[in-house]
Amino acid sequence: MERARELAEELGRVEKPSVESFGGERKLFIVPLLFWSDNAPAEYSEKFELYWQQVSDHVSRLEESLGKVQRVYHESIFVGGEEGLEILGKLNASSCGIAREKCHNGAQLEETDDRELVEESMDWERCLLLGFMSQKVARMVSESYIEASRKRYEHIAKSIDETLKAGERAILFISERHGLQFPKDAQIFNISPPALDQIHRWLRDRSESKSDQQ
Repeated sequence: MERARELAEELGRVEKPSVESFGGERKLFIVPLLFWSDNAPAEYSEKFELYWQQVSDHVSRLEESLGKVQRVYHESIFVGGEEGLEILGKLNASSCGIAREKCHNGAQLEETDDRELVEESMDWERCLLLGFMSQKVARMVSESYIEASRKRYEHIAKSIDETLKAGERAILFISERHGLQFPKDAQIFNISPPALDQIHRWLRDRSESKSDQQ
């Protein structure tokens, strides 16, 4: 109970600026994407569930200060509306739950990513993971991956810039190590609940433990 109370207090320390203080600025809530698999260790699963609950609570607190989310953006989603939500449900049930809740309350899921660029980036990334004997080939693949990723993030930024209107609030679900350049006139709110640090520490400790065993 004591730990739960401490977590609640930490979540409650979300800065609550008044709506008036931001005028007509666009507001963008950035949520780091985390994924779960059926073979995930129980320790990770617990932290994963806690993370998404804290994300939901954090966003709700921001909405209390800044107003309801009106648009939802999610990487790897190529269509908007209900069709996009159906696809998202298969991709990430946790982020979909939050996205569906916001859409139920009047928000719109927007077409965010570009299918061709996503697939190209993923293919180049798979190539990088294989490793190379030739430095020339390694350099070519690396440059191709960087270029595809750059174009992809430019597309996402353009999608947001063209659909998020002045004074609106939106939420963006995207990988932590993204290369997105946000619109200059957008006020950015990074969602980073306590459970995210816990997961980072758990992954780091797990990696170090494996290294010690080798």
